[in-house]
Amino acid sequence: MDFLNFLDFSVTDIIDIFLVAVLMYYVYQLVRGTVAINIFIGIVIVWAFWKLTEVLDMKMISSMVGGFMQVGLIALIIVFQQEIRKFLLMVGSTNLASKRNFLKHFKFLKEDGLTIGTNVDAIVAACEKMGSTKTGALIIIARNNSLDFVKSTGDKMYIEITQPILESIFYKNSPLHDGAAVIEDNFIVATRVILPVSNERSIPLRFGLRHRAAVGITEKTDALAIIVSEETGLISYIKNGEFVLFKDLEELSSLIKSDLL
Repeated sequence: MDFLNFLDFSVTDIIDIFLVAVLMYYVYQLVRGTVAINIFIGIVIVWAFWKLTEVLDMKMISSMVGGFMQVGLIALIIVFQQEIRKFLLMVGSTNLASKRNFLKHFKFLKEDGLTIGTNVDAIVAACEKMGSTKTGALIIIARNNSLDFVKSTGDKMYIEITQPILESIFYKNSPLHDGAAVIEDNFIVATRVILPVSNERSIPLRFGLRHRAAVGITEKTDALAIIVSEETGLISYIKNGEFVLFKDLEELSSLIKSDLL
């Protein structure tokens, strides 16, 4: 009987640890690469210290740190407002219709070959070509969060990514060039998509509506955005509502591939 009780406790404990690990993994994914990552690490350290003081029965310091953690909850909600919105959007996503999309939400459990890798090199090559001709473009690459709420504003399609296809979509005389193109896995799933525009005042005035739309969608979801400026031909990369700097297109390609892992 004692052995069975111990076994039941151990199984429950393992499940508890697993669920906490999954939660921590997704929180880390949401704040990775942003300034919030330092705050997240600090919270984990303070929480671990709090639990250590409880285990060691250090009542005075434990009550002080515990009070800080409880009072700081409101401040954390304010600080992580954007990340909490993304997390709730991810949890509430209805993009679980198929096995492939279900496993996409649990990337660390998926098997090789179940998903089709995005042809990042073709995307970057198309942006380079469009930049040389100053052809404006706005490309959104979906990750975990569902983009159905913006895809419905454009024309749905299902075309495998190639450099010529992307260039033809954003060609100045093409009826599809206005708005954004949305990519999921290795397919263009929507064009002429209307995106939410960011009201962030810190965005330099030299950036136009495309850049503000890219910031807006990456603030509300974990999607990636690539923009080709129609005025300068320069390529911008935006993640988590922030511009990501890169020295050349090879580094840009590596950054995108890393963020899609």
